[in-house]
Amino acid sequence: MAQLDCKEIGQRIKMLRKHKGLNQKELAEILGKSLRTIQKYETGEIEVSISTVNQLAEILDSTSTYILGYETNRQPIQSLSDIMSFLFELEQVMDISFDIEVSKPPRNSDWQCSIAFNGKAAADYNADLCLFLEDWQEQREDVQTYKSSLAAYKKWQEQTLAYYAANSVETVQLEELSEEERIAKRNEYLKNL
Repeated sequence: MAQLDCKEIGQRIKMLRKHKGLNQKELAEILGKSLRTIQKYETGEIEVSISTVNQLAEILDSTSTYILGYETNRQPIQSLSDIMSFLFELEQVMDISFDIEVSKPPRNSDWQCSIAFNGKAAADYNADLCLFLEDWQEQREDVQTYKSSLAAYKKWQEQTLAYYAANSVETVQLEELSEEERIAKRNEYLKNL
């Protein structure tokens, strides 16, 4: 897991607080924290909990991800190729495993394709992805059926990104094999079936 930079987080809190026209004592009162705690947040002496970051984001008219310094790649999706490129990148992430499931005629009446993450797999982040997808399905349904507002949905997205911002992942490239090595591995694979 990547460590967030407490000093940088503190500097962003300080800058946002000043921009909002609050002094440290006023912010402490709004948050229900001591003045010394606010001072320690701003100097980076102590880590700010995610729930406090979420509170600060609301109070200081910011976002949780900005306060944490989480930089997202916010380039707009402009083509189907952009989505496919992301899926190819997902394949290289360690600690995530997935299956591609395809059902189509004549075996099935519908043509459906999905990416499936086994939450009980040995891959470290699969359970997190399953929990996220389960929650996302519920959040999407709530906003699509007008049970909750778009603002609430966007707030949930922001808080979810902030929560997982410290979970860094490593990537690996697929192994390039000689033709002989590839055939040997293929034969071994078939033998194990």
